Amino acid sequence: MALLLGYDVGSSSVKATLMETGTGKAVATATSPNQELEIIAKQPGWAEQHPDTWWQHVKLATEKIRSKAQFDLSDVKAIGISYQMHGLVVVDKNKRVLRPAIIWCDSRAVAIGQKAAQDIGAKKCLKRLFNLPGNFTASKLKWVKDNEPKVYSKIDRMMLPGDFIAMKMTGQIKTTPSGLSEGILWDFEKDKLADFVLDNYGISPDLVAEQVPTFSIQGELSGAGAAELGLRAGTPVSYRGGDQPNNALSLSVLKPGEVAVTAGTSGVVYGVTDQKNFDPKSRVNIFVHVNHTDKKPRYGVLLCLNGTGILNSWLKHNFAGDGLDYPQMNDLAAQAPVGAEGLVILPYGNGAERTLENRNIGASVHGWNFNIHQKAHFLRAAQEGIVFALNHGLQIMRDMGAKFKTVKAGNANMFLSPLFAEAFATITGATVELYNTDGSQGAARGAGIGAGLYQSPEDAFIGLEPVRTVEPNKQLKKAYQNAYGNWEAVLNKQLMRKRAS
Repeated sequence: MALLLGYDVGSSSVKATLMETGTGKAVATATSPNQELEIIAKQPGWAEQHPDTWWQHVKLATEKIRSKAQFDLSDVKAIGISYQMHGLVVVDKNKRVLRPAIIWCDSRAVAIGQKAAQDIGAKKCLKRLFNLPGNFTASKLKWVKDNEPKVYSKIDRMMLPGDFIAMKMTGQIKTTPSGLSEGILWDFEKDKLADFVLDNYGISPDLVAEQVPTFSIQGELSGAGAAELGLRAGTPVSYRGGDQPNNALSLSVLKPGEVAVTAGTSGVVYGVTDQKNFDPKSRVNIFVHVNHTDKKPRYGVLLCLNGTGILNSWLKHNFAGDGLDYPQMNDLAAQAPVGAEGLVILPYGNGAERTLENRNIGASVHGWNFNIHQKAHFLRAAQEGIVFALNHGLQIMRDMGAKFKTVKAGNANMFLSPLFAEAFATITGATVELYNTDGSQGAARGAGIGAGLYQSPEDAFIGLEPVRTVEPNKQLKKAYQNAYGNWEAVLNKQLMRKRAS
């Protein structure tokens, strides 16, 4: 029996899944560590982790898989890697890490990206990169060049987190077009490395690794890598993808018009298109999707809402009281009517929001009436506020020509709330399909595709069936539209105040 091994290397933990090719069944899963990984913040706005820590937990997660599985891991036929996007890892000619990785939530390079957009020209950036340089991987490398010249002088290769894990496994340093696009280093117009960004930053293209297709034999497990993981040397590493494109893959979101949504601490909508297009205000990001080819172009349009599950978590720990757990909070929220009788919550309390043109307006409560509103109203207004904020962002994608009929999501986090799922389906007009899957399962399926173990990519999704489907509620459609109109009016007033201040 052929087995696949998928890893999801996040900033909180590393998860691994052992999957059967024939059934698509996860026969063993493991997470390491049990608590969230530490994020090093030497200064406000900084966020670092040491890549060797990720590798350590890849090994520990593999050992847990071995202890759980009733299978011989020498039967693993291919390995896939999902990883936290936008991070920067730099190594010397001996493949030694030169400094901790600057990870996705580090904001030190914001000003560098802004200056690059001015120097290159915003129009050229949007036309060629589909994004502004921003606080992405290329800008983080420029920060190292400017602020740590001794470190920079020793750099042999720059990498993304997934490239580093693949290097530890295979001894080879490679990257993908999808990865380069998330670092804002992909020229969409010419379908190649964006040399003009490197030129602006004074960075040699020699620091960029060789490109390989996302689905391909990207290297084989070396003797050293096999010994550390306890796997068979020569096992192909045949897939790597950033966490959001990979989440879409895990839900079989591969065709134009298909959409994946996550609603964890932050919320992400990731839609697939075959059109080269961008938002003139750069309120959403566009990346090369994992199944992009020259003949069949596929691009991922990514919308992020920072304030999602973190709002619900704040309410649980600071407001709900009475020891209420999340299911009880969901039940209580459902007791209030749609629109929470005029109570409006804006969920923008987790930093600057890209969908609001990088404004930081903070979270706020509006229309609070002491004689009407109770705990249930606040809990409902919070869930509706998150849904409405996602829908507000989705309008940007609609304006770019995107159409949504079906949305796929993991049966987890905010989507465990029946109220949240129904509100999302009703206000967006999309059927919501919920699945029991995750990033490590997506990486395992991707490995099978890349190694040619399936006749077609569609065959890789055997066993992936929705556990729950939520249709728009036609009876409540008008009530939700009225509630959204009230919410949007409050948001617009807040934005006007922010512009005037």
